[in-house]
Amino acid sequence: MLYYLFEYLDKTLDIPGAGAFQYISTRAALAIILSLTISMVFGKRLIEWLRNLQVAETVRNLGLEGEKQKQGTPTMGGLIILGAILIPTLLFARLTNVYVILIVISTVWLGVVGFIDDYIKVFKKNKEGLAGRFKILGQVGLGVIVATTLFYNENVKTREFFKPEEVTTKFIEANNLQPQSIDGQIYLVKEEHSTTTNIPFFKSTEFDYADVLKFMGENYRDYNYWIYLLVVIFIITAVSNGANITDGIDGLAAGTSAIIVVTLGLFAYVSGNIIFSKYLGIMYIPHLGELVIFAGAFVGACVGFLWYNSYPAQVFMGDTGSLALGGIIASFSLMVRKELLIPILCGIFLVENLSVILQVYYFKYQKRKHGIEYAREHRLFKMSPLHHHYQKSGYHESKIVTRFWIIGIMLAIITILTLKVR
Repeated sequence: MLYYLFEYLDKTLDIPGAGAFQYISTRAALAIILSLTISMVFGKRLIEWLRNLQVAETVRNLGLEGEKQKQGTPTMGGLIILGAILIPTLLFARLTNVYVILIVISTVWLGVVGFIDDYIKVFKKNKEGLAGRFKILGQVGLGVIVATTLFYNENVKTREFFKPEEVTTKFIEANNLQPQSIDGQIYLVKEEHSTTTNIPFFKSTEFDYADVLKFMGENYRDYNYWIYLLVVIFIITAVSNGANITDGIDGLAAGTSAIIVVTLGLFAYVSGNIIFSKYLGIMYIPHLGELVIFAGAFVGACVGFLWYNSYPAQVFMGDTGSLALGGIIASFSLMVRKELLIPILCGIFLVENLSVILQVYYFKYQKRKHGIEYAREHRLFKMSPLHHHYQKSGYHESKIVTRFWIIGIMLAIITILTLKVR
């Protein structure tokens, strides 16, 4: 909202300094500062309010060190993160931007699903929380919204640049290429509404989900939406569940998510900048740069939340936070068209998810082959998710979290390197 106020002050009243607010970097910096302030200052008051309401986590007896000390710690702290993300975004971002609207919807949507789950656990005293099928329904619902918007909205377009000498006259006419000057050099621009995504490690190579359906004949593109919808639903479900599972020890999910979104914010900046995208040979996506303001608010919110969530935690984020964080990361990845990098960038979420799946199937296999007693004695991991395995192995949870963060930073650097290593 403040964006439009300062735009008016700059263009109408010509107030000195008001024009600085038009820069993405300025607004992103302000978003970080405000989100940090909200999460650190108002977070304390919210924690006290939750404690007075006796909104406490019921810690399961897993035989882990420090469990008893966590009994009674307030949960639903994800409300701190959501508030610290949404308020700066609404103040500093351009609210007419389709990507900003969509990421705000993603935040609120899964935040509400997580809140309902926490509410049932805390106030209804039902340890199971929201039934799994309703969580999946919420994730699928968000997938439908994201896929439909990115597929059909006319403001979601990409641009590809060609040097005049690289293309034929027939190609120019067939694709309606228009000339545009970039850094004093003329390029021919192809603007299209598509479901293409960047393939990592390959220069100027893109993949269109519609190509999967070529076997269906000449009209295969008529079914493009459905294959794209399935991909989006799978990504949102997998990543949000991964973030939810990762939120098992103090500071792990918040810190890991901040690292991931710093990387995604960088991708949004270069992909939304015509000069940088041309230099790096990546897809240019007009208006995508506004997501940098959201990324700044997100990182500030997570870092501010760590003030209270680092070991020993004064508050847990609960599903209110973890489901929302995963949904945001998945939606953000799809918007910047870097979803094929999720296995690398979100490697922590991936191994946490896989550890649970492998544990379950390995146990069933051993039970069928050797009996239940043998299966219990010969589990693949001492406990799943993976962070609990290391706790059972005698590592302090602060050491586990720090080392997972270091791995997350390494994965983020590898992901960033894909901009040049191709």
